[in-house]
Amino acid sequence: MRKNFLLCFLALVSSSSVAQQQLEFIDKAYESTIKTIMVYPNRGNATDNMNTSVTSIDENNLVLEFDELKNSRSDFYVKLIHCNYDWTKSTLSDLDFSYEYNEFNITDYAFSSNTHIPYVHYQFAIPRVKIPGNYLLIIYRNGNKNQLVLSKRLMIYASQISMVNDRQFLGTGAGRTIQPFNFTLNYSNVEIFSPLQSVHLVMMQNHRWDNSKNDISPSFVRENSSELEYRFFDEVQSFQGGNEFRFVDFRSLNYPGQNTHSIDKSAKPFHLYVEEDRPRTDQAYSQYNDYNGGFLIDNRDTGDSKTGSNYLNVTFALKPFKKYSEPIFVVGAFNQWNLTEENEMKFNISTASFEKTFLLKQGFYNYTYAIKSITTPANEIEGNHFETENVYEIFVYNRAFQPNADLLLGYFVFETNQR
Repeated sequence: MRKNFLLCFLALVSSSSVAQQQLEFIDKAYESTIKTIMVYPNRGNATDNMNTSVTSIDENNLVLEFDELKNSRSDFYVKLIHCNYDWTKSTLSDLDFSYEYNEFNITDYAFSSNTHIPYVHYQFAIPRVKIPGNYLLIIYRNGNKNQLVLSKRLMIYASQISMVNDRQFLGTGAGRTIQPFNFTLNYSNVEIFSPLQSVHLVMMQNHRWDNSKNDISPSFVRENSSELEYRFFDEVQSFQGGNEFRFVDFRSLNYPGQNTHSIDKSAKPFHLYVEEDRPRTDQAYSQYNDYNGGFLIDNRDTGDSKTGSNYLNVTFALKPFKKYSEPIFVVGAFNQWNLTEENEMKFNISTASFEKTFLLKQGFYNYTYAIKSITTPANEIEGNHFETENVYEIFVYNRAFQPNADLLLGYFVFETNQR
């Protein structure tokens, strides 16, 4: 009886969510039944998802995976949209960047097996493109582009701009909390007539767009040697070090791992409660390894991660030391880092804690608490430390005359305080 009710509920949710959606040029699931979106370079380690949707144009080997909470297959289609450095749609036509047509049907799928909630797991190899740049991948139903399912940002780069050096130095002053960099780029392999106008540099910390620094201007331009020098002198240009990510391990539902408080198995899906968190604002830095905000889908009970893993309700709880007037969010790669209502915590008077429940697939999850405010720092709850291990990515775009669009001609990645 309960199973039939659950199937009817999922069918109702699925059918009611097919309404037309407005496309946003961000990472987003447009339907509540779309879960566990992963994009990664296919290098033989598909289960280790660091949500790194970046590849070179020579490899062009990105893979998309996601689940739909449904007991029957859907007819999904994929399309790519070329974008400028600021994620506005470029003027390029499909023929400018596609080798053939630009609409693909997803045919690789598998049904879940013996799970509390039925779902279909989809996998899609992202097609090759002719030119490097930003691409927004969109998925829609039944060939109807108005029935959006998800959108995902992809970055495909060419190695035409090089880095002469990279040098990290520890922040001084301001509590020694920032992680600034100096580096110099060489563009001698590219014909650039006005680098100050045509070159755009974007920098990301831990592959998250919510705190990226966009269109950073060079400190010095040396046109005689084709070099752009970037020096980060202040806190505005530099990244706060933040803190190591919190984590919870429920790869096994029989023997839950670290930071799981309890699992309620009285109903299906199960309900897992994460160990209650406290703010770390004034705590000393504690070193441990994390996934830099990523997540790993894994099932240690059956060994079948993709189609044998269960979904369960997971409740995060934060007990504050003081009142917060600004909204608090639980974010990580698992929810696309979006500071939206779907990820906002609500205060529970009975427990005196901020709480939020997500439907998550079995695995190992990194997460952090962020504040959305103009005046309060986003890391107010977590604290900032220059010792924190972070991954940084630098994207270098050039607006070419032909084609008239921003091309991603340089990509560099490095860690601070590498373990």
